[in-house]
Amino acid sequence: MSVTVKWGRERISFALPPPDTPLAALRDYLAQCTHLPRDDFKLIHAGAVMKDDLAPISAYRIHSNSTIALIAHDRPLPPTPQHPHVPPLQDSEHVVIARIQSELTRVRAELSPGVETFLSNLPSLPNQDKEHLRLGELLLQSLLRLDGITTNHDWEDARRQRKDAVREVQALLDRLDGGWAARPSL
Repeated sequence: MSVTVKWGRERISFALPPPDTPLAALRDYLAQCTHLPRDDFKLIHAGAVMKDDLAPISAYRIHSNSTIALIAHDRPLPPTPQHPHVPPLQDSEHVVIARIQSELTRVRAELSPGVETFLSNLPSLPNQDKEHLRLGELLLQSLLRLDGITTNHDWEDARRQRKDAVREVQALLDRLDGGWAARPSL
């Protein structure tokens, strides 16, 4: 299960990283492989420019056998195919923290306002059962994504941030369910 990056005539193949790997980790890895500054190239997959470094690669629908185009800004193509020895893409504490922060940012931007709106308009919302289920399911999915992020036992900062993120998302889910249980009957 690999991914191929095309850069002119050059082909760079590597193992498919976990789906929650942020684009920043992939960009850093390719910067190492190509010796280009990380902000001096675009990545394109399935016709879409991959811009959001905090987004997980799954947001760009990267899967096994995907091909990504690397377009360097005002740089010549490599003269001859060379395969620099670059270690495989591995999670570092920085990458893990970026994945945690990416998930928490998504929850804060997309789900938290929805929960607040839902709770403030509870008795009068049409289809409130469906909205409660939808928000609860999205929060549970977020908790599962956070649970799937593994940290090395000596990465104290990453472990603390993951724990805090799980607590925050769980508190939002508890608030949603508590408000649902305490809603006034019509």
